Amino acid sequence: MFEQLYRQRVELAKIIERHSGRNGTQLTSIPSLYFSHYCYATGPNYGVYKPSLCIIVQGMKEVLLSQELYRYGPADYLVASVNLPITGQVTEASAEAPYLALKLEFTPSEILDVLREFQMEADKKGNAKRGMYVSKLDQPLLDAVTRLARLLDSPNDIKVLAPLIRKEIIYRALHGEHGSMLKQIAIAGSSTHQISDVIKHIMKNYEKSFKIEELAELANMSVSSLHRHFKVVTAMSPIQYQKQLRLQEARSLLLTESSDAADVAFRVGYESPSQFSREYSRMFGLPPKEDIKLLREQYEQRVKA
Repeated sequence: MFEQLYRQRVELAKIIERHSGRNGTQLTSIPSLYFSHYCYATGPNYGVYKPSLCIIVQGMKEVLLSQELYRYGPADYLVASVNLPITGQVTEASAEAPYLALKLEFTPSEILDVLREFQMEADKKGNAKRGMYVSKLDQPLLDAVTRLARLLDSPNDIKVLAPLIRKEIIYRALHGEHGSMLKQIAIAGSSTHQISDVIKHIMKNYEKSFKIEELAELANMSVSSLHRHFKVVTAMSPIQYQKQLRLQEARSLLLTESSDAADVAFRVGYESPSQFSREYSRMFGLPPKEDIKLLREQYEQRVKA
């Protein structure tokens, strides 16, 4: 068993190295399959994890969800069952032993299709659960993921075989130790599914103000139930969730455009530039102007290296 796992990791590592650029994450020719390849440990990277399964073949990573830290490496896999704003950091990587990983994104409808096809039971009335978890990687799941990645070397097979293997991967994850968390996200009427509807609404309208009563009505919950279930799923309140989305988008805009901080603050929904600057500094460690300057300097240094 251990020897087979080792051989599959070695094969998967070679596939990722062949089909990925150095020091970055990129989409492969298989829809929703991303490869990551870093030759150095990274600083904190901020983003939103879509529903996905992540496997590290070599190296280590830490993911921070609000105040919760998830560490995982080649013996584990990480699943995000809803859209979650996170901070990720590659902690082990070098030129000799680069960080190599993959991410496969999926949708609740794909989970529901698997549940229906294989007549897998799911508890509609089950309590909401955290939308992120780390589990031990087993041989059947790693085998399915390796076969999916292997299709990159026979691209004519991708259109027919990739959807079948994706379905198998979801099936394996649903049978994992935390599979019940994935099941709930697909079941209409479950508390996790109701919270996912609120998450989609906030993501679509992150720059707009909202009343908590409106979100509660959307979820068909009381205000107190919404707060409780939302925090169980995301580890934060709806307002904290929105704030992270706003600040992440603001940072992206400042990096890619020449707009000043005050203009960006208004665009992402802040009414007060000073409040924006305080909250930006609290999240990223520096005021907007200094943070963006440092990020650009670090990027130029890596390009030169």
